[in-house]
Amino acid sequence: MAQTATQNQDEMVTFESLDVELCNVFKFFNQDPAVHGINLDVKQGEFFSILGPSGCGKTTTLRLIAGFERADAGKLLIQGRSMTNVPPYRRPVNTVFQSYALFNHLNVWDNVAFGLRLKKLRRAEIQSRVQEVLVSVKLESLLSRLPSQLSGGQQQRVALARALVNRPAVLLLDEPLGALDLKLRKEMQVELANLHKHLRLTFILVTHDQEEALSLSDRIAVMNQGKIEQIGTPSEIYEKPRTPFVADFIGDTNLFEGEITAQDASSVRVLTTTGIKIVATRTEDTPTDLSPSVVVSVRPEKIQLSLHKPSLQANCFEGRLTHIMYLGTHVNYVVELTSSLRITVRQPNTFGNLPTQETPIYAWWAESDCVVIGQ
Repeated sequence: MAQTATQNQDEMVTFESLDVELCNVFKFFNQDPAVHGINLDVKQGEFFSILGPSGCGKTTTLRLIAGFERADAGKLLIQGRSMTNVPPYRRPVNTVFQSYALFNHLNVWDNVAFGLRLKKLRRAEIQSRVQEVLVSVKLESLLSRLPSQLSGGQQQRVALARALVNRPAVLLLDEPLGALDLKLRKEMQVELANLHKHLRLTFILVTHDQEEALSLSDRIAVMNQGKIEQIGTPSEIYEKPRTPFVADFIGDTNLFEGEITAQDASSVRVLTTTGIKIVATRTEDTPTDLSPSVVVSVRPEKIQLSLHKPSLQANCFEGRLTHIMYLGTHVNYVVELTSSLRITVRQPNTFGNLPTQETPIYAWWAESDCVVIGQ
């Protein structure tokens, strides 16, 4: 049986276990590549997110899968079948848009049933499928309401129900929660996760919200300038970024540019451009050549602060507090090191007395908390 490998894992998966495959896909607008030779495999039943800043090509990638755009080069397969010349309405996918795109003159029931009526299904089957999907999104008591009589979260559920009632193999989600306020967005994230778990469909989510992607996804593809920078699980993307862009885009981090000056079997030593020396644990992804330009990433929550100098030989630096931001559950500190380099530190709020600005302080972190990334 023919096999293919996922981009970020060594395990082999059969074609039958893949719902979506993009092989060296390009898409140009006015000779500029919006999607630049991407390779992507999405497993059956997976919650897969495409994450990146505005203009990175993530929505174009989703539109290519949906059939709203046509690839200029490369192959796109859904459930092992080439989608070349297959129009959107014949693809086993449905899309939920940020705008919801509901019919304002139709009530909830008719909005959800619209696609089934176009397919001219029997009335009994339409009745059964609409009722089933309305129960799954908890809208069975609102079936006679118009969209204007619904909250933003309820309208989002109608849009989901309308897509799901067609029983697609793949559900495409184009920033579906972007129009909601923060509290409702969090609630709908939980609803979306529960819905995926219940239906066991393949979900492909496009978002620029790092927290949303990290909390919902089985795997994430991080895009930048039309290319995929890294594919991995949320923990791999956050803890083991492979490029400076991924390290900087996913969450907050402190990036130190420099060169490797020495290394042994367990560690590497980096001299930064600002003159500080950092020792990092060596991993299988650590660059091995001496003197290459590298970036060291240290997450703010990994850094510790002390008013007294710790008994550490490495990664301990004297500085002063220049800014303190109280955020309820945690506190953000900006520390200026003696080298005039500023770093960000995040610590949980333990209800202790906060130090004042300009306080002399020591910042330190473990060697294992450093990720050395080649440039």
